[in-house]
Amino acid sequence: MAFPDLHSFMALLEARGELLRVSTPVSSDLEITEIADRLVKAGGPAVLFENVRLMDGSQSAFPVVIGLMGTRERTALALGVSDLDELARRVRALIDLKGSGGVGGLLSNLPKLRDAVHLLPRRVRTGAVQEVIWRGDEVDLTRLPVLKCWPLDGGPFVTLPLVITKDPETGERNMGMYRMQIMGKTVTGMHWQRHKTGTRHLEKARQLGQRLEVAVALGGDPALIYAATAPLPPIPGLDEFALAGYLRGQRYPVIKGVTVDLDVPANAEIVLEGYVDPQEDWAVEGPFGDHTGFYTLPELYPRFHVTAVTMRREAVYPATIVGRPPMEDAYLIEASERLFLPAAQLVLPEITDYHLPPVGVAHNLVVVSIKKSFPGHAYKVANGLFGLGQMMFAKVIVVIDDDLAVTDMAAVWRRVAELARPGRDTLISRGPMDVLDHSSRAWSFGGKLIIDATRKRPEELGSALSSREAQVESGVGESAFTPHAESELPTFEGVKAQVQTPEGYWFVALNKTWPHQAQALAEQFTAHPAAAGVRHLLIADDRTDVHNSDDVWWTILNNTDPERDVKVLGKVLVWDGTPKLPGEGFVRPWPPKIEMSADVVSRVEALWHVYPLPQRWRT
Repeated sequence: MAFPDLHSFMALLEARGELLRVSTPVSSDLEITEIADRLVKAGGPAVLFENVRLMDGSQSAFPVVIGLMGTRERTALALGVSDLDELARRVRALIDLKGSGGVGGLLSNLPKLRDAVHLLPRRVRTGAVQEVIWRGDEVDLTRLPVLKCWPLDGGPFVTLPLVITKDPETGERNMGMYRMQIMGKTVTGMHWQRHKTGTRHLEKARQLGQRLEVAVALGGDPALIYAATAPLPPIPGLDEFALAGYLRGQRYPVIKGVTVDLDVPANAEIVLEGYVDPQEDWAVEGPFGDHTGFYTLPELYPRFHVTAVTMRREAVYPATIVGRPPMEDAYLIEASERLFLPAAQLVLPEITDYHLPPVGVAHNLVVVSIKKSFPGHAYKVANGLFGLGQMMFAKVIVVIDDDLAVTDMAAVWRRVAELARPGRDTLISRGPMDVLDHSSRAWSFGGKLIIDATRKRPEELGSALSSREAQVESGVGESAFTPHAESELPTFEGVKAQVQTPEGYWFVALNKTWPHQAQALAEQFTAHPAAAGVRHLLIADDRTDVHNSDDVWWTILNNTDPERDVKVLGKVLVWDGTPKLPGEGFVRPWPPKIEMSADVVSRVEALWHVYPLPQRWRT
């Protein structure tokens, strides 16, 4: 199903009970975030806030819609599929073109090639997004209900922007989703990270002595909003408009900007037009409560100067929030995961499935299942994945056999404990990291970890054992580990809580106050009789709930550089997920976890029945 614009999608959601209207005055300063965070974590509906107070206390002329793709089902609906797995089936059908069989074989491709025709966008002369135009002194971004999402944020941030640029030399078009901090009436930051296409376009403009024209669309068909987040491979002619067109089965309507030579979505709600000057000094941007669940600290980024704002009459401002998982972006990540599975299987056909669980915030953890055929097969696949596009940012890759569902994380971690012997079946390497990774040894460069949790062949065990002996040596069939009660576990300075799990994991929350404190704890704990049978010791900060495995893994994966922080002590793999101190050679500031202000939490709690919103989504 194609949606002419965001309003038609919202109307469908409202008819299905998946969008609620809130007419009670609500502030764009933190309050909307607190409400939206509760709803997405409870699987609640999208919300249209009809009466939004701006940062200065005045009322906005624009309503705010948030959480449009805040569940798996709404994301599938937005993309026109019955379920997200259908994305993989459609792409597999498209790329499975037959090149043999004579004329009959070629003719069998025609229906698929007709689908490919829809990849090209369609230029139109008029569009709703240019019904209202602000120019010159009319341009004032502070009139938009841009959210301040988290207490330590450097200001309000546009969180759902579709940022459009083109290569100054080739005309190659790109659309990406890069957060934008409001820095004035006509200026924002432009968070183009070093690996992003926008950065490459800006560098070319600098070399040519030109400004780089930029357009930022807000809203449009939800398929296009998704497409801006998708890690598209570098295929000529394939861009985000093309992906949205393919998903919709029709060419996407675009219109020329009024002050920039760029195509913009004709059915968007709002478009910001302007430029980035590569000769201009960069501005301090941030902090920002990011999708990692931690703040990214202030850094220098380019400035975007707005020359015009166009919009439809009765425009709605669309937004999202990111933070501690699960958030709305988890479902967009899952959509990309499904969409690009067939492409990964073209390169690595032994892959049966893969998953980027929410605790890994997209790049920290990949679970991949394979049809194993030979010794070392798991490492072949993992290293291959590290070389595929944005998979280069993966920090930890866990490889399992294809008899286990990659989405069953409890079963995956149980299989890791059973079949992955620390040291023998773990491999440390290094490579590029996401620039938002605060724990890496250097900015955007750090360690990686491969865990081979497949059943081992005799050659992988170092001796020619029988198949049954190999299974026993690998851990299959061993008696379950019996965890100790917390009162039976050793004590150590700074330990606030600890628990052992039946799978052989030991979770510890440590209030770290001196360098190498976690290392000293690990040496003491792994030498203690309570460590017998333990396979993994995970040491997290003291704000981690050791009784919540997702909270533990989220903290550990964010706070570790595997080369520095993951070590084998005896038979135990130790993960040091504590903040690193200057005395340990870590010179960058360590960011805090995102938490909402207590007064905002209390205010939303008190007003929940006034908004009004159903009680079942209150917590």
